[in-house]
Amino acid sequence: MSNIKKQLEEKIAQAHLGGGEARIKKQHEKHKLTARERVNYLLDDGSFEEMGILVTHRTTEFGMDKQKFYGDGVVTGYGTIQGRLVYVYAQDFTVFGGALSETHAEKICKVMDHALKVGAPIIGLNDSGGARIQEGVRSLGGYADIFYRNVQASGVIPQISAIMGPCAGGAVYSPAMTDFTLMVQDSSYMFVTGPNVVKTVTNETVTSEELGGARTHANKSGVTHVTASNDVVCLEQIKQLLSYLPQNNKVKTEAISYELNDEVREELEGIIPDSANKPYDMHTVISGIIDKDSFFEIHKDYADNIIVGFARLGGKSIGIVANQPMSLAGVLDVDSSKKAARFTRFCDAFNIPLLVLVDVPGFLPGTDQEWNGIILHGAKLLYALSEATVPRITVITRKAYGGAYDVMNSKHIGADMNYAWPTAEIAVMGAKGASEIIFRREIKAAEDPELKLSEKEAEYAETFANPFKAAQRGFIDEVIMPKDTRRKLLKSFAMLENKTVLRPERKHGNIPL
Repeated sequence: MSNIKKQLEEKIAQAHLGGGEARIKKQHEKHKLTARERVNYLLDDGSFEEMGILVTHRTTEFGMDKQKFYGDGVVTGYGTIQGRLVYVYAQDFTVFGGALSETHAEKICKVMDHALKVGAPIIGLNDSGGARIQEGVRSLGGYADIFYRNVQASGVIPQISAIMGPCAGGAVYSPAMTDFTLMVQDSSYMFVTGPNVVKTVTNETVTSEELGGARTHANKSGVTHVTASNDVVCLEQIKQLLSYLPQNNKVKTEAISYELNDEVREELEGIIPDSANKPYDMHTVISGIIDKDSFFEIHKDYADNIIVGFARLGGKSIGIVANQPMSLAGVLDVDSSKKAARFTRFCDAFNIPLLVLVDVPGFLPGTDQEWNGIILHGAKLLYALSEATVPRITVITRKAYGGAYDVMNSKHIGADMNYAWPTAEIAVMGAKGASEIIFRREIKAAEDPELKLSEKEAEYAETFANPFKAAQRGFIDEVIMPKDTRRKLLKSFAMLENKTVLRPERKHGNIPL
């Protein structure tokens, strides 16, 4: 028995070394943590329970029978983060460059199956050169097994992916199907085909960082939701993100203790400029409404004409979708519509109430937008909000024009409570454009067309550049002073806490993808 115990201890020690000291040193030289270091930092001290530590690959071709490492390039298991059960897998770049084999995939699938059965989040720490080419189709089949489980878990348990090294080829599709993807700047990249293939096929010369680095996917493609300066910051961001999410779709996010005081926020008064054409930062409005320093922004660097993210209101988790007048005047376009729709659907899937802050002059015009499908992409946001059954509250701070008024969580698409500040303007379009159309004959016939336009513009503004017409029709539930916004929202969300919506029976809707 003592001999077997000694063998076990030796095997576990070998597994903990991964690909060996030399490769661990190389990992550290790249300013990267090893797979085990990442797992141990992410989880509560002493909580990690490993599964499959003695697994090895089954390949005998190409001399692989002489190259075996316990764990086969991925650390898998479960533990806790801030006391909450989570499942985790971390690919080990020191073993075959983290390349995925049949058994490597089986280990990942096993923890995914466990996570789905018990209803706990799954976190993947990706650092892999791709499929293990010595295994051919078996490794490709392993990827497909993971993809299938990503889809089965979607909307049931939160799925978080961190790209902490290379992630190329078919490997990219698993993170793409998870709920949130984080990337580390200067040490991670994602692409379907690498720079060499791009050069061969299109004759473009591009680096891995330019093609699929963290900045590229944060700014241009929107593939990554959050970026980090290094591994430690990335792992801290995962912990912070998880704090806003529930364990699964059957429960709500646990509230943190919060003592309600006088919730009037005087700093919200005077934020809206006197001129309707002057921008202001919607982040200031968000900060004046939510619990102090509780905003966790998602997709911060992508489509910044709309803001999405998580916050707390009275200690409870909410999702926020807000137009940003500082960028493109807050218009809706292709990218911002996709960004907001994706976030809305996540919040609805996991019982996170939605607050929508509106200052939108309409959809962005132009051939580029029309040819790139603004109709379909705008419809995604319309569909997502119309479909959402979580508590939904809207606050119109200033402009709510045209079809964008409808799309931004209007009463007509099922919003529960709709508030407007006195500065709100709810109309088909701005006063100047509307006057030019409605009164064009009078203006044309006037001795001084410019003066006449100015008069008619003032007349139209008097009628529609305020929230009162909409309030008279019941489209706005209440016109409120900005300083009272937080107090109203606390009461309204509390009132809506047990909201139940019955939908027509169907397999699923057909969102305009």
